[in-house]
Amino acid sequence: MKRVLAIVMLLLVLSGLAGCARLRSGIHDLHGSIIGNEYNIDIFDNTGVRTLRSHGKRIDIDNNVVEERTYSSTTDEWYTTKTLSSVITIKIDGKQLISCGDTCIFYDKKLVPEYEFYLDNIDSSSSGVWSTTLVNGLVNSVKNQFGKPMVVVVKSQMGAPIYAFSGNKVYWEVQEDLPRFTKLMIDGMALYIHRANFQIIDKSLLD
Repeated sequence: MKRVLAIVMLLLVLSGLAGCARLRSGIHDLHGSIIGNEYNIDIFDNTGVRTLRSHGKRIDIDNNVVEERTYSSTTDEWYTTKTLSSVITIKIDGKQLISCGDTCIFYDKKLVPEYEFYLDNIDSSSSGVWSTTLVNGLVNSVKNQFGKPMVVVVKSQMGAPIYAFSGNKVYWEVQEDLPRFTKLMIDGMALYIHRANFQIIDKSLLD
């Protein structure tokens, strides 16, 4: 009986340790990879100005975790919590790039943008804020360039349009292993965006 109790206790302890290990893994191992075909990697500031372009076949992304000091008014104590920082580490075919706050777009090299708005260098307004009306007007003005019925418009954090793609079959999903990333599939080709806005529009809705 004592031996059975000892085994049960040992199993409970091991189970608890495994649970802690899984929890630590969930916090620290926020790591994902974009692999398969060759990808273009474009980085923009929050106004939609491209600051860097690269490409690679294997892209590894680590989300950095930091400890933050937080005050609790209930217990009148300071405590430490772990949270995702705004810094991501990107490895492109083994070469490292560290980015903080920028819009990062990764897209299959076969997925060619049908329109690149940022090349137009359009002055939105004196305040630098892009209105929905202005963006819609820009998209409408190039409607005939979109060859397929679904249009995907990728925008900067301030709403400046960057790229437009079109496809017959378009859907999106949030990647569990890539926090703060959204994955879109356009006719079987992948588009990953980090810190960017996007719209999926029926072409028939455009004027």
